[in-house]
Amino acid sequence: MESQPLTPEEERIIIGKGTEPPFSGTYDDFWEEGTFACRRCGAPLYRSGDKFHSGCGWPSFDDQISGAVKRIADGDGLRTEIQCAQCGAHLGHVFEGEHLTEKDTRHCVNSLSMCFIPGHEE
Repeated sequence: MESQPLTPEEERIIIGKGTEPPFSGTYDDFWEEGTFACRRCGAPLYRSGDKFHSGCGWPSFDDQISGAVKRIADGDGLRTEIQCAQCGAHLGHVFEGEHLTEKDTRHCVNSLSMCFIPGHEE
């Protein structure tokens, strides 16, 4: 997938490390089969089979495509930011120890940080 120009709201989130309002994103309650890719560069990030309902208001995944997401200590010292490993786009945050799935990990991702490729699994 080729990258497309970002909207001002996508720039605020992806480049400015912002957050979309909870329960507002396209992919929060979205359950089609396919792959979620970086909105900025198109790199595959998550498989639909790793998405789960967490109730937090943002798309949640308990696994990533190997090597697709990097973790960085957040400036607040409390959270861990997740970024696209290919282009550094801000995706959201990762949380562990919540016991929501067997993998005990929740990637909490902004819908605007991703695009969806239906029926396509990398």
